[in-house]
Amino acid sequence: MIPRYSRPEMVAIWSPETRFRIWFEIEAYACDALAELGVIPREAAKTIWEKGGAAKFDVEAIDEIERVTKHDVIAFLTHLAEFVGPDARFIHQGMTSSDVLDTCFAVQLTRASDILLADIDGLLAALKRRAFEHKDTVTIGRSHGIHAEPTTFGVKLAQAYAEFSRCRERLVHAREDIATCAISGAVGTFANIDPYVEEHVAAKLGLKPEPVSTQVIPRDRHAMFFATLGVIASSVERLSIEIRHLQRTEVLEAEEYFSPGQKGSSAMPHKRNPVLTENLTGLARMVRSMALPAMENVALWHERDISHSSVERMIGPDATVTLDFALSRLTGVVDKLLVYPDNMLKNMNKFRGLVHSQRVMLALTQAGLSREDSYRLVQRNAMRVWEQGADFLEELLADKEVTAALPEAEIREKFDLGYHTKHVDTIFKRVFGEA
Repeated sequence: MIPRYSRPEMVAIWSPETRFRIWFEIEAYACDALAELGVIPREAAKTIWEKGGAAKFDVEAIDEIERVTKHDVIAFLTHLAEFVGPDARFIHQGMTSSDVLDTCFAVQLTRASDILLADIDGLLAALKRRAFEHKDTVTIGRSHGIHAEPTTFGVKLAQAYAEFSRCRERLVHAREDIATCAISGAVGTFANIDPYVEEHVAAKLGLKPEPVSTQVIPRDRHAMFFATLGVIASSVERLSIEIRHLQRTEVLEAEEYFSPGQKGSSAMPHKRNPVLTENLTGLARMVRSMALPAMENVALWHERDISHSSVERMIGPDATVTLDFALSRLTGVVDKLLVYPDNMLKNMNKFRGLVHSQRVMLALTQAGLSREDSYRLVQRNAMRVWEQGADFLEELLADKEVTAALPEAEIREKFDLGYHTKHVDTIFKRVFGEA
């Protein structure tokens, strides 16, 4: 993660200070459970909380110890003992380092998930507001980048709303799946620690016990979590690319807000570039790229190896911090998006009625022509529009084969834009529960 694409609340989850505080809480809650079981004195557990809880852990001092021990958890425990005193001998009883590391990672990822869920909620609110604002703003739908049939800009935003609603559901499930605690010892058999300790720590931290761990929590959970972040990032990119296309000079149906004093180019003063959505496209690539190494972490050796550790130290903060920033930025883009209905109509009419071709074809089939003949008649008139700039309605009215099947009034009626938007309320009720 880099400051340019970071927000303080998410960054704080991954700070060394936060990590060491979570490590301490894991160890202290474990001591509480051990005291309940009579394994260690209750007074020792109390002392650990009092002295460790009041301690301000020195990151530089811990790093200095680690340079000697080459082991981060041992370095932390050594530093913690300086505050706790003799009762520190009861800390980490029957535990292994991964009990601390994996449980801490679960806490961090669940906290990160909560921020991301709040981000998505903010984006959904912006999308809903703008969707209703432009529910009836007619625009052209495109397939293969080519004019297809009319839709509304509100429907486009409703599509994004539905997609991010699915993203939210996936993240809720991913959060639930990642919120697991392992305090099960060297190979997950609880040989030197009672399973109650794991249950107690999990309950205190808002986690659930891992049903069966090795020395680590199985990494299929993490793979699914980061894959989910990758899918959310892809949805961010999809909406961003839509906005970028709509901001093309030749299209200009929507545009990122261009703030006072903003500059678009060091060389060309006239430029108003879609820099925010271009940035989001790049950030989405980065988040997505972190899903693959998470999947490759699944196949660890036997009860564990440490090949996953270096990966997770990077992708944990990088993926969550970057996606947090991206969701927040996209919300701002949607909230301030400039929409140009006049340009939408101008673009839709550029090919002089071609967007109604399917409706005319269907009317001809209803009039008794075969589908093949109907298609042939409509297409030959449509090609004159493409190639000669003709008016589609006028060409149809001048085509004797067409007028032999359909009266002029019926042909003209097929060019009513309202036909294409008559079910928008139904779509909105499906998406939002209201129209």
